[in-house]
Amino acid sequence: MTYRIALVDDHALFRTGLRGLLEHSSPHQVVAEAASGEDFLAMLQGLEADVIFMDFSMPGIDGAETTERALEIRPDLKIITLSMFGEESYYTRMVQAGACGFLLKDSAIDEVIEAIDEVMTEGSYFSPRLLQSIARHMHIEQNSINDPLSEREKEILGAICRGLSNQEIADELFISKRTVDKHRANILEKTGCKNTAALVVYAIRNGIVEL
Repeated sequence: MTYRIALVDDHALFRTGLRGLLEHSSPHQVVAEAASGEDFLAMLQGLEADVIFMDFSMPGIDGAETTERALEIRPDLKIITLSMFGEESYYTRMVQAGACGFLLKDSAIDEVIEAIDEVMTEGSYFSPRLLQSIARHMHIEQNSINDPLSEREKEILGAICRGLSNQEIADELFISKRTVDKHRANILEKTGCKNTAALVVYAIRNGIVEL
């Protein structure tokens, strides 16, 4: 499957390098580039793109605000955050803004292509190395008294954090997909999370998963 990609990053050399790698190593097509959030939002109305690679640290409005504004205009977009080690504190902001993928800038091209495919087919992608770094730095807020999730829901949340689809979770736990769908909806409601990315942050913060 071929997807249309837009690159939003203030470093021209990085955009050029990523464009070259994508066009050489995958069927995907880079259809637009922007050096700032403002430039990206200005072109968004007529942009035909499926996946956006969004830098967080840019002059002017940052990646989180750009993501939030972009999704208000185009809620169909799949936005993958590009970050460096040391920028884990921005993760929650990007989750709240609506980003569905998180990728380190030094990732191999195979992982970049995997991230594109995952967000388009499964709805989210998380760099394992980035999640491990977040887990090391994030304060654990475990509180069994106020924990709203049942043991089964924690089990399913753990599987979600491992990147399993609802059908794969159902197969692993020997239950129906409809049951997993219901549990997932209950987990979102109980935790107040809006999407899978937010669930991963919740699971890390509450010590439900070990990465």
